[in-house]
Amino acid sequence: MAAPNIVNVSTINGKTAVADLSTTLTTTLLTAASDQVNKINLIRVTNVTDNDATVTIDSEVSGTHKELADELTVPAHASVDVIDKNSSFYLQETDLIRGGASAASTLVVTISYELIDDA
Repeated sequence: MAAPNIVNVSTINGKTAVADLSTTLTTTLLTAASDQVNKINLIRVTNVTDNDATVTIDSEVSGTHKELADELTVPAHASVDVIDKNSSFYLQETDLIRGGASAASTLVVTISYELIDDA
């Protein structure tokens, strides 16, 4: 299957994904489905504890992982934007975003994206 031509699509739907991060970088946060493209507008990580924590976020493109944030410190009771509207990017079909934290139950990630579909 091929990713849709983003000039001629049938639907663009705003979506949000939210997940708690574990201590391994195996948590799949978002995967682009076949025949779809996801425009990633925001990746925000929030620390819900009294202690600083670190986050690693990566994107897998055609089986190759590239880090978007590598052990980025998220202060206690604060949020850090890994990706914002000035650095948005496209996640093509079957590509994915993963995340992991330095400690379990400390970080929550929010991904705001547009699901672009030609079906």
